[in-house]
Amino acid sequence: MNLQQLRYVVAVAELGNFTRAAERCFVVQSALSHQIAKLEQELGARLFHRTSRSVALTPAGAALLPAARECLAAAERVQAEVFAATGEIRGRLAVGMIPTVAAVDVPAALRVFHQEYPQVRISLLTAGSDDLADRVRAGALDVAFLGLAEEVEIPDLNSQQLARDPLAALLAPDHRLAGHERIRLEAICAERFVDFPAGTTGRVQADRAFAAAGLERTVAFEITDPHIMARLVAEGLGVALLASTFAVRLPGVTVVPVVNTSYRLEHLVWSRLGPTPAANAFIARLARLAPP
Repeated sequence: MNLQQLRYVVAVAELGNFTRAAERCFVVQSALSHQIAKLEQELGARLFHRTSRSVALTPAGAALLPAARECLAAAERVQAEVFAATGEIRGRLAVGMIPTVAAVDVPAALRVFHQEYPQVRISLLTAGSDDLADRVRAGALDVAFLGLAEEVEIPDLNSQQLARDPLAALLAPDHRLAGHERIRLEAICAERFVDFPAGTTGRVQADRAFAAAGLERTVAFEITDPHIMARLVAEGLGVALLASTFAVRLPGVTVVPVVNTSYRLEHLVWSRLGPTPAANAFIARLARLAPP
């Protein structure tokens, strides 16, 4: 068994097709198929069910896949560490971010990073804070930008706070309160709300604000995309609460500060097992954003 064979197995498993897997690995299909067949012979087990129309993992293949990915990641980490010892940063940088990041212009930061370290392969995933934190713990992401309510802990991860931002109200431009300089939660608690799904970290931030004020509200629309959330607000279907620094960037809505609101904290997180050389370099570039 060698790393090339494992790389071929992972490619076929992810793409579900020998031809596309060979293209990804820059080999002819016959060579890839031969190496996988050789590995199956060594292991004494079939790794894929093959038909004329589909390719699927066998139970043995499904058992091998996580270990194969770990081996490939470990080999890449070893190579990256060796290059880093000679002053060259290579390898991968897998970044996760919530859709409402406001403390850092992530695409701009990645542009600068890529210009300085062009040999690093960069991937970017957008998801919720809980999902991103789990992926960092599992090693699928190197770093992630999260948004959490105050006093929410981030277990088993290193963390750097980037910003503390009050929630603000999103209103339709013709809303009765759109012309106010500031409002209280009491003024909008009877409105229909557009918010993130129940239980998510984005939803918890607003839920805590109303709970602290002793108020109840009705969430009529649940949505994961903040831009669609703003569209629903602009159409007069409800009001919303979002971190103020991000909210003012959304078109078509009026953003009004809320007096008795809660805060959203933005964090950069990474594994306590130690960042890769690429991740360590990226974290160092963002260190100046930490609050004093």
